[in-house]
Amino acid sequence: MISQHGLLALLCSQLLLSSTFAFVAKPQRSSPSSSTRRGLFGGGAAKIPSSPSERDNQAIAAVKSAINKPKTPSFPLVECEFPPLAALNKLGDGSMRSSNEIDQANLSFCTKLVKSISPLPLMGPKVWVLLSGGASNAFQAKAEKSLKRTGASLASLRGSAGLPNGIGKGDIVIFLTPSGRGDYNTAKTLAESRAAKSIILVNGLAKDQGSVSNFATMAYYLKPLTYNSQVAGYLVRSWPGDWTCLDAAGAANKALGSFSDADILFGESNTPDLREAVRLVQVAFDERAIAARRK
Repeated sequence: MISQHGLLALLCSQLLLSSTFAFVAKPQRSSPSSSTRRGLFGGGAAKIPSSPSERDNQAIAAVKSAINKPKTPSFPLVECEFPPLAALNKLGDGSMRSSNEIDQANLSFCTKLVKSISPLPLMGPKVWVLLSGGASNAFQAKAEKSLKRTGASLASLRGSAGLPNGIGKGDIVIFLTPSGRGDYNTAKTLAESRAAKSIILVNGLAKDQGSVSNFATMAYYLKPLTYNSQVAGYLVRSWPGDWTCLDAAGAANKALGSFSDADILFGESNTPDLREAVRLVQVAFDERAIAARRK
């Protein structure tokens, strides 16, 4: 049986290297190419982070914006999704070292997020961090150490434990790397009941079209898009801005196009269809190549 650590390393590899990924099921809408807005933004300007620290700051700011004003107030489920490691060659080899680095990166981000949401724990809001039912004892021990001084309450969804008692209406609940249907169903039930102020999914794994509803708010999304065996662009979403395709190989942070949720999300899921963003990156790359040959 594959551990959560092995699953985490494998799926992070797929997140980075399979930028043309698409669900087998046919999207229940028209292609986003018909409604792509080239170079337009629906909020703050998207930006390719220059470092993991800048990425974390972007993600935290977007998550806090979504907590305060989610897309669907009656369904306060918020997502953020990004490669936890900046170096592509550190992902996907399946080694224990790679898994440990991914674990540490996710825990580091989660700790920063908790501290930013509740810098003075006694003043609130109360923050809960819930670990996946597939998380190992070793990962739980790391989480306890990382979150020790934050004031957050840590619990595991392993087995029949279920949600911990005491979650209140004004609390923030963070699901750290949820990775199974049970994790997503628990998050969905909690959001539907509105038993907490906000439910945040950090770097969810093993998602399908039924994992997260499009009523949820994708607060932050960062996806490298590869072409000709190199990262040629990124798809970025920083709430409340639109999804934006940015050119990485040409002019830094040049917007190639932007999309609303209606433009880009697969059917009723909260996962983007990458095809149009990949096409825009390919076109920009090829246009530069043609221009270079003409010089």
